Amino acid sequence: QVQLVESGGGLVQAGGSLRLSCAASGRFFSINAMGWYRQAPGKQRDLVASITSGGDTNYLDSVKGRFTISRDNANNTVFLQMNVLKPEDTAVYYCNARYTTRWYTSRDSWGQGTQVTVSS
Repeated sequence: QVQLVESGGGLVQAGGSLRLSCAASGRFFSINAMGWYRQAPGKQRDLVASITSGGDTNYLDSVKGRFTISRDNANNTVFLQMNVLKPEDTAVYYCNARYTTRWYTSRDSWGQGTQVTVSS
């Protein structure tokens, strides 16, 4: 099982930056894709960015050019650098990891969520 611990959320003014981190721990065979999702009040949870173990990335259209996802495979950590933040980026951000268990089955794990608030 994989446990995810997030950090780095907070309150920032529009145009500012934040960096989210998510560290994975536990017993597993491998961690495959890692990503960040966000959920604003009354809205569905959306994928913001994801990255495979090989470094392939995918972004929500509205964050392209502003957010960058990266990954430290040696330390099972994923980062989300968020620049030029906008009020519409306000949401709870959740880390996700898709991993292979020691019994070679595929599982998903979620972090507890971290609040990002962008003031106008």
